[in-house]
Amino acid sequence: MKALRRYDWLRTVLLLVGAVVFVFPLYMTVMIALKTPADMTTLSGILSIPSDPQWGNFVEAARVADLLTAFRVSVTVTSSSVVLTVLTSSMVGYAIGRNPKSRLYRILFLYFVSAMFVPFAVIMLPIARQMAFLDLDTVPGLIILYTAYGVPLSVFLYVGGLKSVPVDFDEAAWIDGASVFYSFRKLIFPLLKPVHATVVIHTAVWTWNDFLLPLIILGARRINTLALAQHSFEGQFTTDYNLGFASYLIALLPMIVIFLAAQKLVVSGLTGGGLK
Repeated sequence: MKALRRYDWLRTVLLLVGAVVFVFPLYMTVMIALKTPADMTTLSGILSIPSDPQWGNFVEAARVADLLTAFRVSVTVTSSSVVLTVLTSSMVGYAIGRNPKSRLYRILFLYFVSAMFVPFAVIMLPIARQMAFLDLDTVPGLIILYTAYGVPLSVFLYVGGLKSVPVDFDEAAWIDGASVFYSFRKLIFPLLKPVHATVVIHTAVWTWNDFLLPLIILGARRINTLALAQHSFEGQFTTDYNLGFASYLIALLPMIVIFLAAQKLVVSGLTGGGLK
């Protein structure tokens, strides 16, 4: 009994420490975004709650960095990448998951999974040069790259998720005269909602927040996503932290809302797709 109480006490302390570690950076981000540069001259001024919140920092940040245009680019890239990743990965995962005894499909599965372990830094320069050579250093080219990078992990999740869907469903549809594609589209695809949620959230958060890939693909075109737009507040010798942190919150808010709305499906999708 004492050991159990000691365990509960330790767990509570660890949860509190974890909560502080998570909340403190968010607190600092909000506080700095609502302050003036004069408030940033002392440590106490940085840590304190602003007496006169500068809500206009958000409007000014949006104007200076042209966040509206960057927001449209990010929405286009993220939504397109999510849709293409879900469609391609689910079909590939279905083909592999329904042919577990086929040597060809096992090799294909290992091929997709192995791509998860290739460091981006190793292939960054060749990809940048190849996309520029093909004149794909554009928004559509960026979408293609995000889809290609998102497929390996997504295929892994879909193959695992399909193990929870009996093959009897497919066979019953085939007996009734349905084609393979029709049975997948009308029967199997709707049953994979938890995996869809996981793939959507993972792809959306990664694409929305990524900085390096848009930089090397779109940098020469001077097209900004929200991640790239944060550079607008960094000069050669100074950085406007107040406007910069305000822009961080603007960029962060959509992903927080989406994740909170779908977190239960994400957890069930990770469990169903990764552990089966």
